[in-house]
Amino acid sequence: MIRNDEGAVVLKHRVLEGIARLEWNNELNEKNKEALAYEISPGPHATWRCCVYKEREILRWRMRLATNQNASVTNPSKNIIQVIDPACEECPLSSYSVTDNCRLCLGKACMNSCRFGAISMTDTRAKIDPNKCRECGMCANACPYGAIAHLIRPCRKMCPVDAIYYDEYGICKINEEKCIRCGQCIHSCPFGAIDSKVQVIDVIRAIKAGKKVYAMCAPAIEGQFGDNISMAAIRNALKKAGFADMVEVGLGGDMTAAYESAEWVEALEEGKKMTTSCCPAFINLLVRHYPKVFEENMSSIVSPMCAISRYIKAIHPDAVTVFVGPCIAKKSESQEMGIEGNADYVLTFGEMTTLLKSRDIELEPVEEHYQEASVHGKGFSSSGGVAAAVLECMKERGQDTDKVQVRKCTGGKDCVVGVKLLSMGKLPEDFIEAMICEGGCVGGPSKHSAENEVKRARTKLLGQADNRKVLENLENYPMDQFSMIRGDIKIRK
Repeated sequence: MIRNDEGAVVLKHRVLEGIARLEWNNELNEKNKEALAYEISPGPHATWRCCVYKEREILRWRMRLATNQNASVTNPSKNIIQVIDPACEECPLSSYSVTDNCRLCLGKACMNSCRFGAISMTDTRAKIDPNKCRECGMCANACPYGAIAHLIRPCRKMCPVDAIYYDEYGICKINEEKCIRCGQCIHSCPFGAIDSKVQVIDVIRAIKAGKKVYAMCAPAIEGQFGDNISMAAIRNALKKAGFADMVEVGLGGDMTAAYESAEWVEALEEGKKMTTSCCPAFINLLVRHYPKVFEENMSSIVSPMCAISRYIKAIHPDAVTVFVGPCIAKKSESQEMGIEGNADYVLTFGEMTTLLKSRDIELEPVEEHYQEASVHGKGFSSSGGVAAAVLECMKERGQDTDKVQVRKCTGGKDCVVGVKLLSMGKLPEDFIEAMICEGGCVGGPSKHSAENEVKRARTKLLGQADNRKVLENLENYPMDQFSMIRGDIKIRK
């Protein structure tokens, strides 16, 4: 899998592994963190930035994120996604740039069109002063040779809600009120200047304290590490690392589908349109940009992650629950949305494997079989999978689904279009299944492997699962001991 930020990912995990090893050894302090910075950037010559001083400063910011702190000491942020300012300084200051196509023509249409005096002429071409340019685009439109290129920074290009902007020094900033925490900007940045807070150290400390820490692995994990690493193999590795146990969140998919299908039936009878509830980035999109749709059309059922967390805590009241998946927005759901009984911590796939590596544990094939979810719950990870599971539950209850129309939105732009239609009363379908990531969770920003590789491996792994029904499967679990409603936390004894 080719990534824009391959080197940045390697650096992030090297920092995180070093920090984790220090924590396991009870040696995580400022002195040893500084020593780690010098170990990664020993000098005297820089290896990935202009000088070792800048490299070490970037590493200090990264270490703060790696320990679930704000990247910046002077400008703290509540957002789980943050900018590493020293790493952002390499991007061009102006999004408009004069190319070699410039003929230094007599007409000087570009200079004449600029209302801010940002364009001057050199001996070889026109020049744009980034300090004066207001990025209006008039010069690019006026140039008869098309010699002025519009360079959209990759972070801003990937943001589906225009939450990225830049200060007077060209440093990336995130509008926290607009940001939906989807994380698309993180891996689009080739300098690794955007990242999220990491909770690996919190998880390690909970394990060291002797707490019962339960891992909850997203359905998208199947296939991420090849077709020979099953859920049982992942469970085995996590238990070696100190987790009390692991539960697959595909079971939570069964739970969410069962309860959401009942909502769909009522909505159909009332002529009401609804949206699904499992994608936290989509929920953030509604809350921050379409609050009326959130209030009137959002499903009231909790996500599969929250369902499994509540299930575990109903059985083990003192449990600490840790979600593992490809999603950055799940960190937001856990820490920012205020849904009680939800996951205590969230790790990405890369953060999970780094935690294992810090204990010298590898993912290895095992003979045993582990399955708690139906194939329908496992299918929550792919676009169309949520709707398919909900419709399956309706069929299992004997209801006719032939006329039910579902709009399957995949990707930020597609989701925005669907919500706009719903908000204007022009949505032709009955329901919206929305996933901000292209292809669903398997295409999440922190996926471990490319979607085509995952798909091949998942096909084999899911082929080994039995064909249990959703509602039949849930009869094996104490659904009466916890609530599936978003605002209701009742854990019944």
